[in-house]
Amino acid sequence: MKKMRRGVFAGSAVAVLMLTAACGSGENSAGKGDSVQPVGDSKQAGSGYDGYGGGSGAVPAADAVKAGPAGELKVKASAELGSTVTDSAGFTLYRFDKDTPKPPKSNCEGDCATAWPAVSADDASAGEGIDKSLLGSVERADGTKQLTLAGWPVYRYAKDTKAGDTLGEGVGGTWHVLAPDGKPAKAGGGAGSGADPSAGGGAGSGAGAGAGSGAGQAGGQEAAKADPISVNRNTKLGPILSDAEGRTLYRFDKDSAWPMKTNCLDACLNTWKPAKAVDKELVKGIPAELVGTFKRPDGTEQLTIDCWPVYTFTGDKEAGDINGQGKQGVWFAVSDKGKKVTATG
Repeated sequence: MKKMRRGVFAGSAVAVLMLTAACGSGENSAGKGDSVQPVGDSKQAGSGYDGYGGGSGAVPAADAVKAGPAGELKVKASAELGSTVTDSAGFTLYRFDKDTPKPPKSNCEGDCATAWPAVSADDASAGEGIDKSLLGSVERADGTKQLTLAGWPVYRYAKDTKAGDTLGEGVGGTWHVLAPDGKPAKAGGGAGSGADPSAGGGAGSGAGAGAGSGAGQAGGQEAAKADPISVNRNTKLGPILSDAEGRTLYRFDKDSAWPMKTNCLDACLNTWKPAKAVDKELVKGIPAELVGTFKRPDGTEQLTIDCWPVYTFTGDKEAGDINGQGKQGVWFAVSDKGKKVTATG
């Protein structure tokens, strides 16, 4: 009898763990995939590649981004990121903040390396604008030699499917396009004063790269929408989350995070509006694994933070307002760590 009880308990525990993991993955995962922690951080929290910036379904095969030797590195001017580094085929090269340059060490292995293929050091050379003394190599766990720039291991991004794409910039807050000095590329780094900050589309290639103000303005409009969740440093509440329009995000104590459930229905929705689901790949400033989505009873998708459905308050008239804080003792702003803020406004 005792053995049977232990068996039932073990089975229940497994079921609980599986359901808990589902909170941030599968149907309830926002954006385009499940969340995985970077190597060296903690155990993986699911399957997929979003901890590394993966997207919908399987990450494209490494050969889709011409994995292999970089050939002659090139410097490419980007209105968004300044001077950036590409391989000989024009594919953008990246660095990972959780690697180390002194001594060079890669902390991207396993699933991470599928989403971020290491660039081979074989046949790599410095083109115009790149100091050849900055090039080097580091031996990976599998014994292969990975290219380094100023000590930083160099990668491509599996979702960059054409030359000039910079879809990996800022993913997870730890992946950045390389500048010629090995530092993260950033605006004002010598690319001129044009405005082409298309957050998802990269620096552009071919004719689009110099098409003039039309494409630049379109890119600028996209950039304005490319930060769907922001952190507002409120003087009373501390760092709290806002939507793309700057409206404070709130959670409702009468909802539940597991299983995810809303109790804001009918008349409640006249005052508290469900926040729209967002693409977690575009989220910066908070861990991507906190971002999810929840299907409401009416079939619409609602944004979740740390598995809690979140809302905006109709009483907030301007960006940054916190008039909903503490309402009825059950509505609270959400911190940049995904927790409810109990301080008063």
